[in-house]
Amino acid sequence: MEDITVEELKERLDKNEKFAFLDVREEWEYEEDNLGALNIPLAQLPHSLEEIEKYKNEELVVHCRSGARSGNAKQFLETKGYTKVRNVLGGILAYRELEEE
Repeated sequence: MEDITVEELKERLDKNEKFAFLDVREEWEYEEDNLGALNIPLAQLPHSLEEIEKYKNEELVVHCRSGARSGNAKQFLETKGYTKVRNVLGGILAYRELEEE
């Protein structure tokens, strides 16, 4: 599935749209700043699949700091049968930059 831009993500969050949203940054990063997504650090993801099992056939938006870890998470989840994973391009850095415009 196609990745998602920060513009589209912001629009959806502003509308309070409900969707599966996952943050794969470390806990300390999440505590410093987050967008309200479920936090499962990338290294813990293989051991935490039961937490997101219900989203296997739904759109699942994944983000991190810059888009790299969430890209890896997307690839991993696709190997586990998740078919609608979307990586947030640019991550939370790009999202916060967009907010400042």
